[in-house]
Amino acid sequence: MKAELQSGNAGEVVIAEKYLYWTGCAANFDGRIAKVVKATVSILRAAGIKVAFLGEEEVCTGDPARRLGEEGLFQQLALQNIETLQRHDAKRIVTHCAHCFHVLKNEYPRFGGEFEVVHHSELIARLVREGRLAFKTKDEVPMTLHDSCYVGRYNRVFDAPREVLRAVNGAGIREMPRHRERSFCCGAGGANYWYDVPATEPAGSMRAREAIGTGARIIATECPFCIKMLEQGAQRVADDVEVVVKDIAEIVAEALVQEPQPPETDAGEESLLTGQIKEDE
Repeated sequence: MKAELQSGNAGEVVIAEKYLYWTGCAANFDGRIAKVVKATVSILRAAGIKVAFLGEEEVCTGDPARRLGEEGLFQQLALQNIETLQRHDAKRIVTHCAHCFHVLKNEYPRFGGEFEVVHHSELIARLVREGRLAFKTKDEVPMTLHDSCYVGRYNRVFDAPREVLRAVNGAGIREMPRHRERSFCCGAGGANYWYDVPATEPAGSMRAREAIGTGARIIATECPFCIKMLEQGAQRVADDVEVVVKDIAEIVAEALVQEPQPPETDAGEESLLTGQIKEDE
């Protein structure tokens, strides 16, 4: 999406930022993850950023296929997506999905897909630094952050999520023993999300136990698959402790002074992924 020129105060020229939002399969098929999309769009709109969606033209990036060894299917999907993005002249892409972020940024260039790709945590952190988001009084609920593999270890994005959380939470981040470069996988990596891995205790439960052990009552993360695995893990091990798992965008959206509603699509509020490419007005 190209930037647009708009008139500012006293003749000032303002560049209107525009991003194509890559929503990913999880948000399309899971109502829990669709909430992350709505939260992210609310944040971007509050900061004056225009957002567009591919709708039905967006198909899976091919990440699960490649991890499972289906290289031919991965390349087919990659080439299809690259052609779609280039046809729509998409230049800047934002996504909340750690897996989509990694594939679009690091694996598509080999097939001719050269785009500016940012994870939503990076973009939100920049908006915070630029003072483009107004927040309520900081929450004091203790929280911890789970570094997802594809945002953290693979792409070295560690500071942005923490910067975002510190902007809205006064209790600070209670780091787990294994964090940043040493973070422990939620168990969904390597396409393990789609089948059961024999284990004495599932990785998601182990990680949730570690998070709860910090005394945190909110487990923040920045990956839809981590959300699902940690929610399942917390249900198994939380006992009488009340703990919730949230994407960082959900936490930020709840802290906004005003919480604008995301733009409706042709299919209404339940799906942000239908119809042809649609831009926020």
